[in-house]
Amino acid sequence: MAPSNRPNIIFIMADDHASKSISCYGAGINHTPNLDRIATEGMRFNHCYVTNSICTPSRAAILTGTHNHVNGVMTLDSKINKHMPNVAKQLRTGGYQTAMVGKWHLGEGKDHEPTGFDYWSVVPGQGEYHDPQFIGPEGVTRESGYATDIITDKSLDWIRNRDVGRPFFLMCHHKAPHRSWEYDPKHRHLYTEPVRLPDTFSDDYKNRARAAKVAKMRVAEDLTYMDLGLAQPDGGSDLIGRKMIDAWWWHDRKVPAPQDVTKLRLIDKEDGTIFTFQTPQELAEFKFQRYMQRYLRTIQSIDDNVGRMLDFLDDQGLADNTIVIYTSDQGFFLGEHGWFDKRFMYEESFQMPFLIRYPQGISPGTICDDIISNVDFAPTFLDFAQLRIPTYMQGVTFRALLEQKTPADWQQVAYHRYWMHRDIIHEAYAHYGVRDQRYKLIYWYNEDFGLDGTRPGGAEKEWELFDCQEDPLELFNCYNQPGYRSVVERMTRLLEDKMLEIGDEPVHTRIESL
Repeated sequence: MAPSNRPNIIFIMADDHASKSISCYGAGINHTPNLDRIATEGMRFNHCYVTNSICTPSRAAILTGTHNHVNGVMTLDSKINKHMPNVAKQLRTGGYQTAMVGKWHLGEGKDHEPTGFDYWSVVPGQGEYHDPQFIGPEGVTRESGYATDIITDKSLDWIRNRDVGRPFFLMCHHKAPHRSWEYDPKHRHLYTEPVRLPDTFSDDYKNRARAAKVAKMRVAEDLTYMDLGLAQPDGGSDLIGRKMIDAWWWHDRKVPAPQDVTKLRLIDKEDGTIFTFQTPQELAEFKFQRYMQRYLRTIQSIDDNVGRMLDFLDDQGLADNTIVIYTSDQGFFLGEHGWFDKRFMYEESFQMPFLIRYPQGISPGTICDDIISNVDFAPTFLDFAQLRIPTYMQGVTFRALLEQKTPADWQQVAYHRYWMHRDIIHEAYAHYGVRDQRYKLIYWYNEDFGLDGTRPGGAEKEWELFDCQEDPLELFNCYNQPGYRSVVERMTRLLEDKMLEIGDEPVHTRIESL
């Protein structure tokens, strides 16, 4: 048995929380003092990346420390095998008490329920914002209140009732700020001032792969009445917009973007305010501001509840020997390139926020610019727990980075693979790639099976290379530019070496000159 002075570990994860909407990352669009406190008293990572920018695969990678082709959770509809080894099982075997509270999203039923946890209470599927259901070993219950508050309540109650003679590991997973951004009514008054439009809001997608242009996640065209908190009138698609999913059981529709916007009247479903427009740009910017208001208000509840958690640790005398982590299951587009949602390897959805505090092992106010990935989380937990890191885990502990002792051979590379080719809602293309400290290489291979089991085909295979130093907004694909030929060759070697290392199978054709 490992020594008894091991730290507690609290892993707080939100759903779709962009780094830009945490104030310590410097964008200036909202104020999150409690999240900032973790960074002020610990370390902020600027280059933490997800291996697959969609929530179910990301959660599987975090839990198992393996890439998705290994853990078998490759798409949104995938389910984890309960017999799969995971970090909670390793910690529990090593003497930790373990708990999972909140969003699970790795399948339901006996074959896919959380395992390795002494206590678990999770929301079914995506969960509900108001009066949510929870599933536990005893069955289904419904709780009254707002989801973010309830998940925190359950987490704190479990800590209070733990065995104080053993360290604990808690995964506190919030539903917020996932679509459709239903905020706590007490935050309705917040963020009424306009948010500055991103520089790329009106992106025309020139000089990029076709995937960027065809994606259906544009703020101006693809947000729905439910997303924006608007009343949905009766009528057909010519009057009120197309369905997000073309099925008889789907009622939510995309708010239309007609050429003659002067005939459009949108109504706030809460107070009946009527909105009218004079130009298509005015309508697009209204949708953006409405989206941002709702998104940022849900985050305010997260910040409030992280504050509750931190205050509780102080009151209980647990702060000094508890590692507190805050992250998201991936990044999210907040109007950049005109988009909401995630999925892509473009920076806004690829990069995850990652804040960590541990008074006994991390200097306050530190910033790390080294690259880490979500598969590295589990080995790092085990390292701090003074437990053996099993050979099945593909991630690497980054404890040395937390101690500001970056190894000379540190893996300054992040790998990403999105398997869901042309999902029925967003039309996002399948792709994989790597990023180092300066460059990003993406291969859009466009030939995985669609969600209906068919192989769509017909999409052009394309490469993209971005110079993230010279082009941080990722507007210019320089893959075919002569001056970047040597970079293309080096990054392609890096990609192939990484795929060989983790056992993922490439589908691209090797460049002859390599």
